[in-house]
Amino acid sequence: MTLRRQVQFWLLSLIAFVLFMMVFSAVLLPFVAGMALAYLLDPVADRLERMGMNRLAATLTILLAFVIILAVVLILLVPVLGNQMLGFIDRLPALVRSLQSLITENLGDRLTKISGLSVTDLQSSLGAIMSRGASWLGGLLTSVWSGGQALLSILSLFVITPVVAFYLLLDWDHMIERIDSWLPREHVETVRQLAREMDGAVAGFVRGQVSVCFLLGMFYAVSLVMLGLNFGLLIGIGAGLVSFIPFVGAALGLIASMSVAIVQFWPDWPWILAVALVFGVGQFIEGNILQPKLVGASVGLHPVWLMFSLFAFGYLFGFVGLLVAVPAAAMVGVLARFALTQYLASPLYRGAGGGHNGPSAAAQPEE
Repeated sequence: MTLRRQVQFWLLSLIAFVLFMMVFSAVLLPFVAGMALAYLLDPVADRLERMGMNRLAATLTILLAFVIILAVVLILLVPVLGNQMLGFIDRLPALVRSLQSLITENLGDRLTKISGLSVTDLQSSLGAIMSRGASWLGGLLTSVWSGGQALLSILSLFVITPVVAFYLLLDWDHMIERIDSWLPREHVETVRQLAREMDGAVAGFVRGQVSVCFLLGMFYAVSLVMLGLNFGLLIGIGAGLVSFIPFVGAALGLIASMSVAIVQFWPDWPWILAVALVFGVGQFIEGNILQPKLVGASVGLHPVWLMFSLFAFGYLFGFVGLLVAVPAAAMVGVLARFALTQYLASPLYRGAGGGHNGPSAAAQPEE
């Protein structure tokens, strides 16, 4: 009965959490963003405390520096990125037509032999496919930009989020102590160990991946701008921001930049290859330098599980769900490994006599 009550309690808690997210998802963004900001900056506040500053002074210093840096970045980058995005959306139909013409003129005969279609039919099919793709991409970019303007509103960005982050960062250690005092004493060490593993998984991925995305976005943007690629700043920063999904950011950035480069530089192949080389070098740097150094080899988040979590939480809770997806995926992963370990050590797996019928008695789940 005790186990049954525990299961019922946690199921009811999960249902209450999901209902809360669904009902209040429209107003949760600044609070979730403030909580995420406080979590990311807490180690910096702890370090300043060890250097002799009190918690209040450390919190004020960190948040003031963050707001100043964010304001400078918004003032310098947002107008440029906004103009490039609007220009890209306006020129997208012409870009698609130019790319279609280049494909049919240079590869039309080969594609005709492979597909068995005439040049006219092939051109019509390519036009329909690219038109639909351009229409979808244009609608997506428009919705992202309009949504981004709402997300970057003065109220949520410069007022609510910093205030929430300030109070949470100021009282972070006291909140952790209070939550720890609420834990059931019988299972307190187990819960603490799970919490430490969750914190390690979330911190290892989120804090490290934020640095990876920032550095990759800067590399892609600076490299494409130096090559003179149209919309290079927008494509580079966008590819960097999406780099937290393995290979997706680089693939989208490569497709967009190569499409623009072919239309812009054709038939100067060295410039087109240089654009492709930028993303090849970026992938090498990410896989061999940034990921091992900043994220680590094992944080318990498989790429497929990460992508599923992003799509699922984004579908259920919108943009707030995207912010919650990675921490939730890390926590679920820790709980799943714990449950699997408990199952492998239980009579349900070993049998009533405590024996083992499987191939390896020492089998343990991989981290």
